Amino acid sequence: MRELRRFPFVQVDVFTSRAFEGNSLAVFLDGRGLSNEEMQVLAREMNLSETTFILPRESSVERERGVRVRIFTVQEELPFAGHPTLGTAFQLRGASRAHEIVLDLNAGKVPVRFEEEPGKPVFGEMTQVNPEFGARHDREAVVRASGLRDGDIDPSLPIQTISTGLPFTVVPIRGLEIIRALQVDLRRAAEYLDRSGGKFFYFVTRETVDPAARLHARMIFYNGEDPATGSAAGCAAAWMVAYGVAQPQERVLIEQGVEMKRPSRIFVRASCQDDRVVNVRVGGNVVEVLRGEVTF
Repeated sequence: MRELRRFPFVQVDVFTSRAFEGNSLAVFLDGRGLSNEEMQVLAREMNLSETTFILPRESSVERERGVRVRIFTVQEELPFAGHPTLGTAFQLRGASRAHEIVLDLNAGKVPVRFEEEPGKPVFGEMTQVNPEFGARHDREAVVRASGLRDGDIDPSLPIQTISTGLPFTVVPIRGLEIIRALQVDLRRAAEYLDRSGGKFFYFVTRETVDPAARLHARMIFYNGEDPATGSAAGCAAAWMVAYGVAQPQERVLIEQGVEMKRPSRIFVRASCQDDRVVNVRVGGNVVEVLRGEVTF
């Protein structure tokens, strides 16, 4: 009889300091021995927005290149995603009080730095790949592609595809009432995005629930609604600085997940250098909620 293989995992809630809020993530602590297909099967079994697999290497290699981590949705492997990066870095840090953890992702090396203040939960902030500003989009075309109605899009800000490791098309919406009523046509949206270079739409509005937030956001995709999208928030940070919604170096809050009762708090900032937006950082808190083991 074949001996069962055992793979321990931890589940954490990301972009929140309170359990059962934010975006859930499963982190497999040692994915060595798993094939690509098995990682995908396990991600489907977890049935979360993303699942990560840590692939330990020699300490000398990890010091030079970072800790190797792979990220899967229920459908595919991603080169980069925000909440899996932050949540996995917190797990790798553990109780070490390390100032920085570097992840070696398919998109490249991503450092996560940690801030600790007495009486406050630990805060982690990842530095994403410098943004690439892609196509700007016609409002009417996006209305047709996404299932919006005429007048839903804020005409004072551009619709633009931006990537900090994964390309999102940032769509500014007029207000909370409209963004809460979103009914995205996923098939038409996917067809449009395939043609125009975006991976997903990221809908944002400057009208917020929390007066301290700068943007209210939603991201609806093939696995439902995402409670917090750190990769898209990085794109939105670059977009905000480029178009005056936030100032360079200003750390601002994006609220997401409110409609699905998984409120998330994503803190973002970006710099400017030689008229280019650079140094995009996305941060938040992480809470561990359960530990388990998969055997098969």
